[in-house]
Amino acid sequence: MTPLRNRIFGPAALSFPTWAYVVFFFVIPVAMVIFFSFGYKPDIYTPVATDRLSFDRFPEAMNPAFVSTFFATLRISILGTILCLLIALPFAYWIAVKIAPARRGLALALVMVPFWTNFLVRTLGWQIMLSPNGFVSEWLMALGITHERLDILYTHAAVQIGVVYNYLPLMILPLFVAIDRSGTKLREASYDLGANKVKTFLKVTLPMAMPGVISGCLLVFIPLNGDYVTATVLGGASGSMVGQLIAEQFNAAQNWAVGSAMAVVLIASTVVVVGIGFALLKIGQLIAAQANSIPISKGRA
Repeated sequence: MTPLRNRIFGPAALSFPTWAYVVFFFVIPVAMVIFFSFGYKPDIYTPVATDRLSFDRFPEAMNPAFVSTFFATLRISILGTILCLLIALPFAYWIAVKIAPARRGLALALVMVPFWTNFLVRTLGWQIMLSPNGFVSEWLMALGITHERLDILYTHAAVQIGVVYNYLPLMILPLFVAIDRSGTKLREASYDLGANKVKTFLKVTLPMAMPGVISGCLLVFIPLNGDYVTATVLGGASGSMVGQLIAEQFNAAQNWAVGSAMAVVLIASTVVVVGIGFALLKIGQLIAAQANSIPISKGRA
């Protein structure tokens, strides 16, 4: 007898868990946020009402404080993604190419160690380290790098350090998989044809690892853009991010309409930035392909 799920969903039955997860934990919550953004707060006791829909919450959400915080968040997110990529790329290459296969599991386990600890606990650890009396300040003074105690806690610099630390493994893992799957045969062929290690990396390894670069950038940029735990613990009022403002509207102000409008603006801006990034990547690939192409003239290369 044909199972009920096969009779209902047909060929899509096997993919039911995947799209059910997407629908119930992504599509429906985002749709509710978008719907609430057109509502309003009727009184101090009711967080949102949707009997009268309008776009009035969006101008209210786009106040000067939100706009300035939004651009600061965008700067932290883009810079954090770039720093994670610059740090993760050589590290993932080292794990995939230089470490013996028998020891790669241990290296990857060490990369995953931070995820064994709660996100908030890890961030609180950085709050202790970056405090003026923390060991980082003492270490810098002992080495003579600075003669004053470190004073970057509750600033955008502290938030930047925190987000790079928290999201770096999400960049390392897809890069490792992409580089490891590229194999060694093409790199060895490049060496046999006279290319050095740098040229082999730029011409062979990096292009083949580009899917991992794209996946890592998405895995880092999108959640980083909405992060509010790191900003709350390490940034305070001076290093605030948009996620904090949205959380305050939902939790403290109990104004779900304005908070939803802010969230919609953040989601839309994230989609736009990701789209611009893909467009620039495509243009770069076309330029590189054109530069590396061999012109053919009269039947000869």
